[in-house]
Amino acid sequence: MSTNTLIADRIEIADLFARLARLLDEKRWEDAATVFADDVAIHSPRNGDLQGIDNLVGLMRQAEVAEEHTQHVTTDLLVDVHGDQAAASANSLVYFFREGRAPHRRSGLRMACTVVRTQAGWRLRESRTTLAWMHEE
Repeated sequence: MSTNTLIADRIEIADLFARLARLLDEKRWEDAATVFADDVAIHSPRNGDLQGIDNLVGLMRQAEVAEEHTQHVTTDLLVDVHGDQAAASANSLVYFFREGRAPHRRSGLRMACTVVRTQAGWRLRESRTTLAWMHEE
């Protein structure tokens, strides 16, 4: 694999993580296929284990809290590309707030993901999230 291809893949995967954060913050569940593979597997402390994009979207819609917003900040992204698959890990800071108010809850998460190249671009195939810390007002 050429250096240029590797750099381009890493940039596209970094963009994927930014799109994930934006999708979650803007609650654009109809755009989930721009971030997740159809057969995605999610493992998280909040939602447990689930398989498939339709199940994920259903859970995200169901988990919405009226008038609560989030801001996801992704940091320390590490990407290891191997052909059409990559291992990626990142930290995520999540702020929960109501419009115009300071956050009432904050959490620090660690994400370990498998990312795959599809015809539509890089997509998350598996995501394992662990809670590092949480603070509630």
